[in-house]
Amino acid sequence: MDESDAQLIHDASLALLADPGIRIEHEGIAALLRKHGATTGGDADVLRLPEQMIDEALAACPKSFELADRRGGSVTLSATSEPVFWSCPGMNALRGDEYRPFTSQDMADAARLLDQLEHVHAVFGMALDDVAPAARDVAGLRVMAKNTSKHIRVLCFSPQGADLLKQLKPVVDGAWFSIGFTAHGPLRWTNLALEIFQRTVGAGIPVSINGEPMAGATGPVTLAGAAAVGNAEILAGLVINQILEPGRPCTYNLGLAHTFDMRSAIAVTGGPENHLLADVGAAMGRYYNLPSASWVSTESMLPDAQAALEKMAGFITHMQAGVSNIWGVGQLESELTFSPAQAVIDNEMIGYVRRLQRGVAVNDTSLALDVTREVGIGGQFLDHDHTAAHFRDELFEPRLLFRGTHEQWRDQGEAALSSRAEQIATELIARPVDHGLSDDQLCTLDEAVTRFA
Repeated sequence: MDESDAQLIHDASLALLADPGIRIEHEGIAALLRKHGATTGGDADVLRLPEQMIDEALAACPKSFELADRRGGSVTLSATSEPVFWSCPGMNALRGDEYRPFTSQDMADAARLLDQLEHVHAVFGMALDDVAPAARDVAGLRVMAKNTSKHIRVLCFSPQGADLLKQLKPVVDGAWFSIGFTAHGPLRWTNLALEIFQRTVGAGIPVSINGEPMAGATGPVTLAGAAAVGNAEILAGLVINQILEPGRPCTYNLGLAHTFDMRSAIAVTGGPENHLLADVGAAMGRYYNLPSASWVSTESMLPDAQAALEKMAGFITHMQAGVSNIWGVGQLESELTFSPAQAVIDNEMIGYVRRLQRGVAVNDTSLALDVTREVGIGGQFLDHDHTAAHFRDELFEPRLLFRGTHEQWRDQGEAALSSRAEQIATELIARPVDHGLSDDQLCTLDEAVTRFA
């Protein structure tokens, strides 16, 4: 993708927003859009958005913004920022050989695990099977807050939960949690999504605007055509959020785009086309000067060779494409399942790819001519100060991958990588973490969830 390709997709999306337009299933927001220049399309709830509305919304979006943790730190998201890595949404848990619906205890365990994985920047909410659907967003926020000090991405479920999320935002300073929602297309924003956008405005809560076309099903089978549909949905979402709250931090997320497998009739998340769509999303983010997001996923049910193939390809291509915010740590089963073992493996893969992306530094220090002369012909570098000073920065040091002899592997039980990952995950889950909340803040969260329940 280059800028001329991005321009073509942008122009195609503008044409779609002008004809046929986009369905807005919310009377109040539809009226607000008409007030700002939208016109009615073929149906009463279909609106046509002129180019000027898009331009004004893009101009109002912050080009960069901070996502805070509760250790006093933050990361900056922009179209060109270093990528950050999050876990993923979903609804099932895979713990060893046990596969079952995801519960609040699983959420607590996942948050503690992810808190200790050095390449993970944020913990994503899941659908909690033991909590009523309307309360899952707020209950999930409390569980995550008690088990990690990292940034939290709430998985939104209800307008009432959105009301309470807005009330809970001031409990901790800064953008300590964020939200998001997805268009359910083609070219359609549902009442639930729009209610959540509306009810969370005014607090500066960062929001991810997600387009999720499925090439061949809810979008044209051609990737460019699907991208044009998804981009039109995202542009409409940006217009809505900037009219509701000018200057609201927004992430451009075309990376949730799927393809439809014509043989199995499933939504594919780990194919090469998904990685290409992530590249499109990153390019469109740069075109609009907004941070981009995408996910790295797999259709595998286990932390196996298929998961490694699809997810390693995903991490490499997403980082090469310049995606700002990469989701998917721990994800299996087409984003439906969280696996602690897979999270440990993904963390290792991210470290591997980050080293690959860093490349080879060529300078006087790295060329080390004087060092080579000191060692001399036939000498060795192992005990030289230059080696001691630079080997940790220069060489990738795995925590999970096996590097040893066959005899050492046999003596250590001949464990497969997935088994070693499961053991590491179990050990990390058992460790307490510092959540960074005071007793008063914990009490506020507990009282809010109790009132809501």
